[in-house]
Amino acid sequence: MGKIVSNFFISLDGVVESPDKWHFPYFNDEMGASIEAGMQTAAGFLMGRTLYDEWSAYWTATDADQDFATFINNARKYVVSNTLEKADWNNTTVISGDAAARLREIKEQADGDIQMSGSATTVRWLLAHGLLDELHLLVHPIVVGRGQRLFEDTPTHPLKLVKSETFQTGVLDLTYVPDAG
Repeated sequence: MGKIVSNFFISLDGVVESPDKWHFPYFNDEMGASIEAGMQTAAGFLMGRTLYDEWSAYWTATDADQDFATFINNARKYVVSNTLEKADWNNTTVISGDAAARLREIKEQADGDIQMSGSATTVRWLLAHGLLDELHLLVHPIVVGRGQRLFEDTPTHPLKLVKSETFQTGVLDLTYVPDAG
């Protein structure tokens, strides 16, 4: 059985929007190894409609970061959306209707983790439906000030810290799981 694992670059003030504007000065080999470890356990990649639209356009037409482009273009992808009717990106399945039930089936059949990067709205939905198994945060030592935060108008969800590491750049590599109490 697989797990749904969400990954975020996040600022100290909780901003996850546009990490391309503040994340890169903190990227180092330690962070690269952490990200690579997650990619190695991936049986698929889960995203919401907005991220699908952005990434399908970018990663199929880019020369940047060929290793990740090859990975994501060939990976099995799942898009949670009730508005996307057809997905043209290679190996993409649209999850609509009773998405929670369908994702439970996918988790049961997965031989590895279903990874996510971004899609804050989808992560909040997954938490609300008891579907998120791990929340992996790379907390950057920067206050961004504005932008979408990971948790906005979210009910309480107790989490338990199961892994922590501090990188030389001051980035905290934190992994949480839902805490049933």
